[in-house]
Amino acid sequence: MGELGGKVALVTGAARGIGRAVAEVFVREGAAVMIADLADSDGAATAATLRDAGGQAAYTAADVTQDAEAMVAATVATFGRLDILVNNAGIFYNADALIAPFADWLKAVDVIFYGAFHCSRAAGRVMVAQGQGGRIVNVSSVNAFLGMAQSSHYNTAKGAVDQLTRCLAVEWAPHGILVNGVAPGFVDTPMSIVAGVNELETPDFQDIYVRRRRIPLARAAQPAEIAEAVCFLASPHCSYITGHTIVVDGGLSVTF
Repeated sequence: MGELGGKVALVTGAARGIGRAVAEVFVREGAAVMIADLADSDGAATAATLRDAGGQAAYTAADVTQDAEAMVAATVATFGRLDILVNNAGIFYNADALIAPFADWLKAVDVIFYGAFHCSRAAGRVMVAQGQGGRIVNVSSVNAFLGMAQSSHYNTAKGAVDQLTRCLAVEWAPHGILVNGVAPGFVDTPMSIVAGVNELETPDFQDIYVRRRRIPLARAAQPAEIAEAVCFLASPHCSYITGHTIVVDGGLSVTF
């Protein structure tokens, strides 16, 4: 039995990218996983692939801005309990702070921050009622503490997620619920494609981040590398860490 044997996890935004990689690692380590996403075909296919490999996995169609209670209830109904929540659902698009409609600016905050809050609260209530503690892992970003043009919506939302991590860690510690985060840098996922262009393949990225080593490890991360950090924070090995966000960015944020 793996590190998460007997545990039940809910992973949002798990149909693709980092979320899917987290689900794969969790199943490898023995957890039963509920995959929550709006991408029905990809989400159902991911769950089926994990089941075909011998794991316990199910899919529920869910919007984190509206369906937090429903996805938590579906997890408990399917697997009997909930031990781990990974708030991974997110969106990214460019938004000029001078001219972008406020509704466009707010959409990222709704999904990334309010989605994480609603899901954490729904899951936290179940964990408290179970009386056996739990783990919540928030997928943040180096954007939470770095500035970037046309990204005030996304960076602000990720910064709020980091503060949510700290506050919930303090508030829910008496219940044995550890709340931590992981902050990736560049990751090779579908979110790397912005306005039809894969930012990891552009000449600027290859020159600045790879050839000139703005990322000291000179490459983007693979989703599995982020998933392993999430798995550590969800595992019994993480027993005295709470309220912290681990940066997994190949050294990007420590260079200048």
